[in-house]
Amino acid sequence: MSWKRCLRGLGCAAALFGVFCGNAPAQLSWPNVNLTRSVSGQFVITDAGPGSRVSPLAATVTNAGFVRLEPAVLAVSAERIKRILWRQLGINPATPWHGKIFLTLHPARSLDENVTIFSERFVDGWNYHVVLPDVLPRLRFVRALTSVVLLEFANRNAGAQSAEIPAWLTDGLSQQLLATGAVEVVLSSPGRTANGLMESRMSATERGLDPLADARDVLRDHPVLTFEQLSWPTEAQVSGADGGVYHASAQLFVTDLLKLRNGPAHLRAMLQASPDFFNWQTAFQNAFHSDFARPLDVEKWWALQVIGFVARDPGPTWTPETSRKKLDQILNVPVDFRMASNALPVHAEVSLQAVIRNFDSARQMAILQTKLRDLELAQFRMARPLAALTAGYRTALADYLGPSRETVPAFPFGKHPLAGPPRASARDTLSKLDTLDAQRRTIESSIKTDIWRP
Repeated sequence: MSWKRCLRGLGCAAALFGVFCGNAPAQLSWPNVNLTRSVSGQFVITDAGPGSRVSPLAATVTNAGFVRLEPAVLAVSAERIKRILWRQLGINPATPWHGKIFLTLHPARSLDENVTIFSERFVDGWNYHVVLPDVLPRLRFVRALTSVVLLEFANRNAGAQSAEIPAWLTDGLSQQLLATGAVEVVLSSPGRTANGLMESRMSATERGLDPLADARDVLRDHPVLTFEQLSWPTEAQVSGADGGVYHASAQLFVTDLLKLRNGPAHLRAMLQASPDFFNWQTAFQNAFHSDFARPLDVEKWWALQVIGFVARDPGPTWTPETSRKKLDQILNVPVDFRMASNALPVHAEVSLQAVIRNFDSARQMAILQTKLRDLELAQFRMARPLAALTAGYRTALADYLGPSRETVPAFPFGKHPLAGPPRASARDTLSKLDTLDAQRRTIESSIKTDIWRP
């Protein structure tokens, strides 16, 4: 029995994962099916039955967020999506494909139906099967095609082990594709007939030269996810239930990676090397070693990109009350602790001072680095009474964490680096934080007085 790799529930799945699927191909055979091939011959579309039960619903006819698929339309869209993805990754369009991609349409049973992708290894390489409803959300369709196109490229020299594609890469490229040309690329079959002619609703937004316009709208009011958070998204984030923060962060992350010197080449190298490693993290570090010598360097680089992104377009200033709430959220650290070894964990929030006094060095540094980043981003949006205070907290944490080794300039006439400023002691930092807390209480009292003043 051949080994297969499956992806189930692309609507809420975070990454590709491998399982044994038994005789999956046998389950996908229907009598009297029609085959349609794309212009390159790589995509083979199977029409598994009559029209969808849900296609006549008004939601699918008037809502441009849904696509209605039929074999001829799907064949054209698949080729166009592949062409755009290859262009973004710098792949020569004349490069021949290796594995066939079989796309099987079946009548949709609901408007929220999942997509199934699995791969099958043969002696001469890998083939791929995508089972999808004939009516589904546009984003889910693009993510499915993006996933399988990336997987086919990554597995061209793979042996028995299939590549693992990071979720942030699939989602980042999908969002970029949707932002730059979804109307022209993702075709949908007509939804209704008017005066004897088939008619479809098309909604297009002219975004000028900024494909990150939608991402900017989302990230003005929500913090950009860290690289660690992008690496392990939850089901709610992948499905978009977080307000689109994960999708916007993934798009920005992939966009900035592609802007690196040789960024597209490094992403191609990561994909091609993925089958040789047990996880995508190792393949990423191997491909981007010249940019990020250590895993920590990725987080540092990403933090700088985020700060620059927010600084260029911080959005409107928060009100004093919103600023107060945002600062409170940043300065409080959520923790879980047990009163006894056999007791249930209790959730609580502690101060930055408690973190410095009680946490071990590694955990302390990880928390404070995140808080420093949040303060740097928030200060662009803070109302005047709290902007200077936020900068004070940021400076206190930065002095305690100390300068990174990479920021210390080299001595111009010798081999020895210039000595950077010493780290502030824990005692001095605690004193600074206590002073800032006292100032914050005074400012918050004036904010509350202003709110209730008639």
